Amino acid sequence: MSRILLLGKNGQVGTELSHRLGVLGTVIALGRDEADFTQPNALRDLVREQRPTLIVNAAAYTAVDRAESEATLAQAVNVDSPAALARAACDVNALLVHYSTDYVFNGQKQTPYVEDDATDPQGVYGRTKRDGEDAIRASGARHLILRTSWVYAAHGNNFVRTMLRLARERDTLRVVADQIGAPTGAACIADVTVQCLTRMMNGVVDAAASSGTYHLTATGSTSWHGLAAAVVEQARTTLGADALAVRDVLPITTAEYPLPAARPANSCLCCDKLKTHFGVCLPAWQDGVQQVVQQLLR
Repeated sequence: MSRILLLGKNGQVGTELSHRLGVLGTVIALGRDEADFTQPNALRDLVREQRPTLIVNAAAYTAVDRAESEATLAQAVNVDSPAALARAACDVNALLVHYSTDYVFNGQKQTPYVEDDATDPQGVYGRTKRDGEDAIRASGARHLILRTSWVYAAHGNNFVRTMLRLARERDTLRVVADQIGAPTGAACIADVTVQCLTRMMNGVVDAAASSGTYHLTATGSTSWHGLAAAVVEQARTTLGADALAVRDVLPITTAEYPLPAARPANSCLCCDKLKTHFGVCLPAWQDGVQQVVQQLLR
C-alpha cells in the first residue's frame, strides 16, 4: 500500500479526496495549519520527513480577483511551493498529483482547449497557475497535472452555493451568459483522480508513460447563466415551485459585470487524452449539479 501525503485537505477538492484516497494506502492529510504554502522550504522538509510514495496537492491560491493585488502571496502558494514539492518529490521518488485550471488559457479559442495548446493567462491567478505547472515539469518529478474548471461542492465558497443562497433572497438574478465552460464537481475530480491512480498502481496503464498534463472536467458545457438556471430549476424541483424568492434568472454580458481580473470567454477543455489514456468515464455536468443541490437542500 502507498504512503500518501494529501495537502489542502480542507478545500473543496481536498475534502473529497480525504474521503477517497484511503483505498490506495495510508493517508497523511494536512491542512493550512500543518502545511503552510507560504513557506516552500518547510514543505520541502515535510516531504523529506514523511517520505511519501504519492503527494496529492489540492492546495492553491484561488481568489482570482484578490490575486491582482496579492501577487506575491499568489506566487508563493501557486508557484514557489509546488516547485518545492516537485523537487522534494524527486528526492524521495514520489509521484506528484497537482491541480491546475482553465485560466492558463486566454479563452479566445473557438473550440475546447487541448493540453498542448499555447497558454496565455490573462491575470495573476492564471499566470501563477501556469508558472506552477512549468516548475513541476522542469523539476523532473513524475507528475500528473490535472487541469479543471468551474469547481464547486456542497462545502466551501463556490458559484453553486452562492446562486442557491441568492435564489432564496432575491426575486431576480442577473448572471453572465457570454462565458462558457464545464461546471465540475469536486467529487468528480476526486473520483477520477483515484481511478487514474488505481490504474497506474495496478499496472493497467504504464505508470512511467502516464506522467504529464491532462484535462479533467465534466462533459458538456454551459454559461454561468445556464448554470445558475440549472441550480434554480433543481432547487424548485426539490423544494417546490414556490419555495424560492427568485422569479427570473436573466442573462447579462461580461461587460455589464466588471471584475478586477479578466475571465476566459471559453473555458471548455477537451478531455479526450484523459479518457483515452486512463479509460475513465466523465459524467455530464448536470449530474453533479443535481447531486450537490440536493445535498445542500436536505
